Amino acid sequence: MDYVQPQKYASENPETYSDLHVAPRINKWLLLAVSFLVGVGGWYLLTYFADFPAFILPTPWLVFQRLVRALSDGTLLWHTAITLGEVMIGLALGVGVATLLGYWLAKSPQMERFLAPYIVASQSVPVVAIAPLLVIWFGPGLLSKVLICALIVFFPVLVNIVVGLRSVSKDLRDMMRSLRATRWQMLIHLEIPAAMPVLLGGLRIGATLSVIGAVVGEYVGADRGLGFLINVGRGQYDTALVFVAIFALVGMAMSLYGVVVHLENRLLAWNRTER
Repeated sequence: MDYVQPQKYASENPETYSDLHVAPRINKWLLLAVSFLVGVGGWYLLTYFADFPAFILPTPWLVFQRLVRALSDGTLLWHTAITLGEVMIGLALGVGVATLLGYWLAKSPQMERFLAPYIVASQSVPVVAIAPLLVIWFGPGLLSKVLICALIVFFPVLVNIVVGLRSVSKDLRDMMRSLRATRWQMLIHLEIPAAMPVLLGGLRIGATLSVIGAVVGEYVGADRGLGFLINVGRGQYDTALVFVAIFALVGMAMSLYGVVVHLENRLLAWNRTER
C-alpha cells in the first residue's frame, strides 16, 4: 500500500480526517467523566455504609452544597485568586532563576561542582521546615509565599535545564561552530530547541509543585488563600469546606499542568510521533 501523507489525506477527505481526530477526544472526555463518576460513587458508598459523621467525612452532596455557598458569597473565588497569584509569581520567579543558573552551570562544570553542595543541601531540608523562617524574615504577606513557591519549584527545573542543555549532540555543536554561529545563535537555534523536551518536563513538575509551595506558606502564616481556608475549616470542624478548598487546589494544579502540556504540544509538534 502506498503511503499517504496526512496533509494530502486531510485536504482530500476533510470530513473523515476530522472524524478521526474528534473520536479520540470524545473517548478521552468520556473516560474522564466515567472516572469522575466512579470516584464520586465510591465516595458516596463509603459514607453510606460506614456512616461517618459529617465532620469526619461529609457526603458528596454536603460538599457540593458547601461549594455552592462558598461560590455564592465570593469566599472561594477570592481565596483562590490570592493563592493563584502567589503560585504564578512564585512559579515565574523559580523558573526564571533556575533557567539562568541552569544555563550557567551547564556551561561551567567547575561552577557546578562548587555550587552543588549548597544546592543539594537546600533541597535536603523540607520546605515545611524553611517556611517558618521565611515568614519570620519577610513577614506573613505575599513575599514569603512567593519565595516558598520559588524554592520548591527551583530544584527540579534547574536539574532538567542542566540535563537538557548537556544532552545536545556534540556533532550538532561542532556543525554550528563550523558555520561560525555566535553563542546567541547557538542558544536560539540549537540548544533551546534540542533541550526543549527536557525543559518542559521540568516545567510540568514545577507547575504542580508551585501549588504545594503556596499552600505550605499559607499554612504557616496567612490570613487569606486556600491554605488559610483549609485551616479555618479544620478549626471549625467544617470538613466540607476543607474538601472544597482541596478540590480547588487540585483543579488549580491540573489546570497549570494542562497549560504546560498544551504548550508542549504546540512547541514540540515537530518532535511528535504517531502512536
